[in-house]
Amino acid sequence: MNNTVLNYLKENRANHLTALYDFLKIPSVSTDSAFKEDVKKAGQYVYDYLKEIGFSHLETIETKGHPIIYGEYKGAGQEAPTVLLYGHYDVQPADPYDEWESDPFIPEERNGRIYARGASDDKGQVFMHLAVFEAFMKTEGKIPVNLKVVIEGEEEIGSENLYVYLNNHKEKLAADFTVISDSGMVAEGQPTILYGLKGFTGIEIEVTGPDHDLHSGMYGGAVKNPAMALAQILATMKNIDEYITVDGFYDDVENLTEKERELIKSVEGENYLKTTGTIQTVSEKGYTVKEHIMARPTFEINGMYSGYQGEGTKTIIPATATAKITCRIVPNQDPEFIQDLLEKHIMKNKPAGVKVKVKKEKLSAKAYKVEPTHPLILRAAESYKRAFNKEAVFVRMGGSIPVVEWLDDLYGNPIVLLGFGTPDDRLHSPNESFPLNSFDLGMETLVHYWSTFKKE
Repeated sequence: MNNTVLNYLKENRANHLTALYDFLKIPSVSTDSAFKEDVKKAGQYVYDYLKEIGFSHLETIETKGHPIIYGEYKGAGQEAPTVLLYGHYDVQPADPYDEWESDPFIPEERNGRIYARGASDDKGQVFMHLAVFEAFMKTEGKIPVNLKVVIEGEEEIGSENLYVYLNNHKEKLAADFTVISDSGMVAEGQPTILYGLKGFTGIEIEVTGPDHDLHSGMYGGAVKNPAMALAQILATMKNIDEYITVDGFYDDVENLTEKERELIKSVEGENYLKTTGTIQTVSEKGYTVKEHIMARPTFEINGMYSGYQGEGTKTIIPATATAKITCRIVPNQDPEFIQDLLEKHIMKNKPAGVKVKVKKEKLSAKAYKVEPTHPLILRAAESYKRAFNKEAVFVRMGGSIPVVEWLDDLYGNPIVLLGFGTPDDRLHSPNESFPLNSFDLGMETLVHYWSTFKKE
């Protein structure tokens, strides 16, 4: 019975929090080679936990970067479904450290939240699955589904080695469906079914003028300023209505149906002014902010740099200017095709007097969408409802999870995104946190979900 498993989780809550805190104390920052051994240590933590639970087969898969932890559980029997569970044990850098209210790698509870790097993304959510598997094994002797668990150490740096592994071991990793808990809810305590993700692609524009910085008084008016040229190029790419003015950009974008607009409208969601600290929200003309975030493509400048950045004034014409751009794309849009469109537009609109080079980023992903009425999705909605005592809302997310698109491309099987984070978790920022309420009710949701696959 579910009550037995749930009682185990309640009785062992303190032990599980201690175990989670041990996991969070490991500074598994994948992008910085100084933390290489710590990343490996975090992977070993996952390996040891799965071994203690009783997984029949475990591997530490060495890659050109950080290890992938792979485990199999076949104790549910041939009639039970096989589920691929994905997660990651690496975390973002904690910088800037001086903006943290407590040490990012010494977990601290404040105001009903766990504060630590990785608390929400993704160690906390990975750990919840491990604890629930433990609870089933300790109380019922088996987990209701067969499992193939893939927990990697490079999600925060693009999962390049995971992509190679997935493609080389397609048959080994085949499952009936996939479950991922690396996402969130629209508000704390509001169960959320995430049935779609945007895709992702990016470019870098480099504008070059003179072969060295020039005195602005002596040469201003004689040469084209690369910073100004870059600004002029960028100004041609999106207008004041937040509409992307690149020819062909919207050709493959599907229209939002009235049914989906109603679904999006029904989501109360977050207060964007509060969570972002901005003075006013903006969205594409004809669409609400929520519609734009969830279901319309976007074009964003992630960074611009050129010339003198120090204190005071340095009167120069900079030799170069650079901008980094990313686009979040929607179903039917192809990342490489979008890159080609952007490059074509840039070259068409570059001013005279400068050279322009476009670098296409390797990391891209297509959008993902599953029908919100799919039986596996409806099971998830009912499981959320039982735990949170509240109806789930159905949303698409503006963010991207590349592994979702890869798994969809490889297998074409449903991917269930069971996320428990909240808009206040401050992912990738100082003072990342995770609500204890999500920790408790999230595990209860997982118990209910896996229990729907028990053989009557």
